[in-house]
Amino acid sequence: MGLSVSNLERSIEFYCKNLNCEIIRIIEANPGSMLGKVVGINNCLARIAHLKAGKNMLELFEYIVPKGNKISKDHKQADLGFIHAGFTSTDARDDYRKMKDNGVRFISEPVEFRPGVWICYFYGPDNEVCEIRES
Repeated sequence: MGLSVSNLERSIEFYCKNLNCEIIRIIEANPGSMLGKVVGINNCLARIAHLKAGKNMLELFEYIVPKGNKISKDHKQADLGFIHAGFTSTDARDDYRKMKDNGVRFISEPVEFRPGVWICYFYGPDNEVCEIRES
């Protein structure tokens, strides 16, 4: 899963502190690199962090050139396109308490969505919506 972020260091700190992600590598994609071809933005400049998130990888992209648009304050889950990034949890209620103590803003407390399946949504550093899910 990949997220475009406004400040790479702040987002690395947030995801490592709150979701126990581990830094795999940080790389720079300079103008003329393959990143521009892959994402369709010629001459882009970006810093990229690969974080281990359980069995998955979280990619954080800080685009220096061009700068991206912020997520609007009135963005809601019903909007089309990307709506949230999901993370697994072994204890969503405990993770919720720890993250809440760290100042993370949540949309709701953990809810038992189905028997034995607990989920809750929270906001990341750039107002991106994320989910922790225990099943």
